[in-house]
Amino acid sequence: LVRPSAGALRVLGLDPQRDAAELRRRVALVLSNPDAQIVMPTVADDVALSLRPERLPHEVRDGRVAAALRRFGLEDLADRPSHDLSGGQKQLLALCGAFVREPHLVIADEPTAFLDARNARLVVDHLLADTGHALLVVTHDLALARRCERAVLFAEGRVVASGASAEVVDAYAAAVAC
Repeated sequence: LVRPSAGALRVLGLDPQRDAAELRRRVALVLSNPDAQIVMPTVADDVALSLRPERLPHEVRDGRVAAALRRFGLEDLADRPSHDLSGGQKQLLALCGAFVREPHLVIADEPTAFLDARNARLVVDHLLADTGHALLVVTHDLALARRCERAVLFAEGRVVASGASAEVVDAYAAAVAC
């Protein structure tokens, strides 16, 4: 979203400025507030909207939507109004809409921020499931950060630590416990 002021930036081997359209096809975003990304009137319509750019035949699109709804436990809610769902169901719908696209990279910004422990666990389990995607999580949830392979700690806009997640999280936790 912001052009680099120095150096070179690559995402999935692509230049974000030159290859923006291709990156939009390969990257899915999950926001902390699912209401910011749920726009269609029903659950199934909202998931199907994610596939619109692919211009799939209706039967293929409907099959992928049905499979995604099953995967996220939302199949019984397919015809429900999207905005009538609970907070946890909305975040699962946001994940469903992202993953139905079969992205190469999922960027999740504080995906557990507004969730109770049960729904946070469900969301994290889906994010960390091995479906062939890379994952970038921005979080203050230390338990989630600890489950990732690597962590990068930022302070005042600068990288202050990077490495194995357990080491970075433990060092951060020790530093703020003072």
